[in-house]
Formats: sequence, structure tokens, C-alpha cells
Amino acid sequence: MSQPKFLQIHTLTSYPGTLLNRDDAGFAKRLPFGGATRTRVSSQCLKYHWRNFEGENALHDVEEFEKTFRSRETFQRKLAQPLIADGYPAHLVRAGTGVLKEFLLSGKKASKSDVEKLINPGEKDDPWSELKTSQITIFGEPEMRYLRDLVKSKIDELKEDYSVFWDNDQVTDKETISEAAELIRDFDKGDLKKNLKGLKSASGLDAAMFGRMVTSDILARGDAAIHVAHAFTTHEEESESDYFSAVDELRRDEPEESGELGAGHINSTELSSGLFYNYVVVDVPLLISNLEGVERSEWKDADKTLAAEVVKRLIHIVSTVSPGAKLGSTAPYSYAQCLFVEAGNSQPRTLANAFQQPVSKNSNGVLANSYHELGSYIKDMDQMYGNSSDRKLAATGPKESLLKLMELDSITSVPDIANWAANQIKGA
Repeated sequence: MSQPKFLQIHTLTSYPGTLLNRDDAGFAKRLPFGGATRTRVSSQCLKYHWRNFEGENALHDVEEFEKTFRSRETFQRKLAQPLIADGYPAHLVRAGTGVLKEFLLSGKKASKSDVEKLINPGEKDDPWSELKTSQITIFGEPEMRYLRDLVKSKIDELKEDYSVFWDNDQVTDKETISEAAELIRDFDKGDLKKNLKGLKSASGLDAAMFGRMVTSDILARGDAAIHVAHAFTTHEEESESDYFSAVDELRRDEPEESGELGAGHINSTELSSGLFYNYVVVDVPLLISNLEGVERSEWKDADKTLAAEVVKRLIHIVSTVSPGAKLGSTAPYSYAQCLFVEAGNSQPRTLANAFQQPVSKNSNGVLANSYHELGSYIKDMDQMYGNSSDRKLAATGPKESLLKLMELDSITSVPDIANWAANQIKGA
């Protein structure tokens, strides 16, 4: 099959004695499913670790694609501070940055009085706090570079007539401040919108893959091309409270000095174990559209090289990169024991319902029983709906029944599946 519209990635990964994803009380996150409570890992947790992975097949190492900034302080750190470091007056930089912040996030011009306060904040404790956003924003380096140049050019226009700002970092003349504020807030919305839209890979790889929500009509909203489900255990949760203590070594070695013996710290934490099912969908036309800056309807004619490389890396990362808290005390690193990838044009469908009834923990083992349930469910679904997808399977352990139920001839390695998926994107 050439140029499928969807890739579906399914994994089964076992983790012993870990705390992969904690809730607000510090316990393992949970999910009720099929009348039983399961341990789960949120999709946000998974995406965070995949985005920020450092190592072979890291997403941020994709050539010719720049990074994305996810922060409440992007305007201050990535727009204002570099301009000040280049010698531009801090009060004008602050004002120009504040104007653009308001424009980009609300679609409205900042009021003249607000801009005047940015230029001359008076006794305000921290005028730079005005550049922080109430929520995390997502901007790409190309966007920030363009916005820096925009503020820079606007300030350059003021230098001849308002050199006082370069000579004095405490300008207080109201008329001068008022005139400068009026000029520095004069950005054209139409040009700003058009120029941002014309930037290639404007919002960065992160937003191209996982989307970007915006509320103004100036920035381009990006729908997520990669959809990630919450991972959960195929069986009922298995957890225990781990009591631990930390020895105060000075007290231990010199009890006569402290007058005490024993631990310097006593606490408990929850540990869990389980075989997790994870599900990821790649919307191929949208991924190509987001990466190449073309309309979704034009995806077949666009260059697919970058999308193929992203998908290749993604499959490696989904299979081998572990989420996890308490790294130092649980070493929560594990590779998937099963990777199943499908390429096709039909609407994607999760295989989570294979585990709607919790997998038994009998003598066959959780992995073998999960394989049986997964294979049986796929066979039932194929009998009901037919199979129109191309499939590849990599698996360890008692995989023979899984192969038979899926009607596959052989096991494939993870690198071979990643290369196969990349070729599917290219239509090769």
C-alpha cells in the first residue's frame, strides 16, 4: 500500500517496581477500565519524555527543523533579553515586546497608557513580569527570530529622534515617553499575520507534531498530527507502599555527639508494576501539512522526506524511551516487548479493548496472556470488519500464538519496522 493516511503504533511494555507517573498526592496515576482499576501513564507525560529525550533518534536532532519553546517566559527570555544583549535600550525593548505579546495573544493593540507604563514603570517592583504569560505558550524559533527583528527595526526607527533613550536609562519626560509609546505600538496586524504564516516550520517541530492552541487570529493554530493515548496496564493494578529510611551517617558514627541513633529521615512511597498497553496514531496528511506548510489537501504532492524521518524516529522513541519519576531509586528504564505497527487509510481504532477484561495472572504469565488477548481481539476485529492495513510486528517472549492469531508469517526487528514505516510515508 502506498502513501497511507494513518500509521497506528501499539506497544506492550513491562515495568517492575516503578512510579512512572504521579498524581497530585504523589501516588501512581490510575484508570478504571472494564470494572477494574489499572495503573496508567498520562499522554502528556509520555509526550514530554519523547520530546525531551536526549540520545539516538532524538526528535530535536532532526536536521533543518528548529526547536519549539514551551514557556510562560518566552517573550522575556527569547525576545527581550537577546535584544538587550545586543545593546538596545531595555525600556524600549520591554515596550515593544509587550506590544507584540498583547497583539499576538489577544489580537488587540496594547493601550497607549499601558505602553507608557512599560517604558517608564515608575516604582513598580518588577516591570518585566508584564512580559510573562498567564499560561504556557508555544512558539518556534523561526517565529521568535522574526519577532526579534520586528522589534529591532521598530526601535531603530526611533533612534534618530529619540536618542535620549540610548543615553539615559531613566527617561521620565512625559511628552517624550508618550510620543515613543505611540510609535512603538504601531504594528500592522495584516503584515504581521501574513509574514508569520509565510515562515517555514514557523512553530517548530513540537507544535507540528503535537499541536498548538492559540486564541488570536494572528498566530497559526496547529492541530496535533500525532495522537497519543494514555497508557494503562493490561491487568489489574499491582502496587505496594514502600517504607524507607535514610541513615544520618554522622549520628550513626558519632552517637555520643547527637544523643540519638537511627535514621535521619523516614517516609513511604508507592511503587507499582505492570505491563502497559500504549497507542499512538500518526495522521500522515496532517503531519506533512504541518511540517511542510502546505494545505492538507496537497499532502500527496509535498516533500515527504522530513515526515518520514520524524516517523522513523518516533517509532524508535515510542519503543525505547521510558517515562518515569524517581529515576535514582527505581531506574524505570524498559524497552517495549511488543511493537505492532499498522499502515492504512481506514479510521484508526485502538486495541485497548483487547484488555477490557483484565488479563489473568495465572501460570502462563501476564505477557503470554496479553499476547493471547491481543491476538484474539485483532482476529475478531478482522473477521468483523476485514483488514485493509499493512502490518509489521516485533515481539519477544511467547510470541508464537500472537503471530498465528494475527496471521503474520514472521517477526520483524524494531529498526526494520521504523524503516518500513518511513518508506510508507514516502510511498516507496
